[in-house]
Amino acid sequence: MDIRPMPFDHPDAVKLNDQVQLEYAARYGDEGDVTPLDPSMFAPPSGLYLLAYDGLGRPVATGGWRTQDENAEGYANGDAELKRMYVVPEARGLGLARRILAALEEDARAAGRIRMVLETGTAQPEAIALYTSSGYEPCAKFGHYRGYENSRCFAKPLTAR
Repeated sequence: MDIRPMPFDHPDAVKLNDQVQLEYAARYGDEGDVTPLDPSMFAPPSGLYLLAYDGLGRPVATGGWRTQDENAEGYANGDAELKRMYVVPEARGLGLARRILAALEEDARAAGRIRMVLETGTAQPEAIALYTSSGYEPCAKFGHYRGYENSRCFAKPLTAR
């Protein structure tokens, strides 16, 4: 697998984002994640978006982080927010999400961010399992879905290694 930085609006990123939105809609019975996102949010040094490609050059996984600081949505100064972690069904179980997560944490740490945060939901138990097994712990709710009952927020310090 080849994991490389790509713009959030790259055609392959858009394709996988459309797929994850369909999955969110199916799991939650709604229109998907309507959190406002702009490609500039993932542009270094204030963010990063990664795409993983299989041996045939097909995009099979994504993930990104964006800078957040203290604001009315419950973020704290120094936060990096994880967004759009997704692996296509046929590539699941290969460790791609864990590899992308580690690369995003390292990049956010290098950019001076002190905490990685994420929001997921109760209809994504495999995501919750990935994050908790990677050192993430429940935290106060933040972000667009902070008022939703099925929302779950997690955080992990990005301490120097």
